[in-house]
Amino acid sequence: MKLRTALLAFSALAAAAGAFELLTKKSGQGLPLLVFGAVGLLATLFERWRYRKPAPPAARWQTTGERFEDPATGEPMEVLYDPVTGERRYEPLSRRSP
Repeated sequence: MKLRTALLAFSALAAAAGAFELLTKKSGQGLPLLVFGAVGLLATLFERWRYRKPAPPAARWQTTGERFEDPATGEPMEVLYDPVTGERRYEPLSRRSP
């Protein structure tokens, strides 16, 4: 189970328990649990949206002719270069169109 999924599940459970406590006992003791769960849910969902990198346009990427075998997977990789930003990207050869 991924940490993000576990955090979402825990936050949802906390929010549901707080809401249930507020609705059934009407004492206000469930409010901190409801707030904690809601903040956890919103923070986890916002983090995924906020730090997502935009997809770079494919037209700028050029091959460099460099190829190597990925030591972790053993898959052949190719190096791509963006002359505008200077960024380098490593892609498996299986994803590249011929």
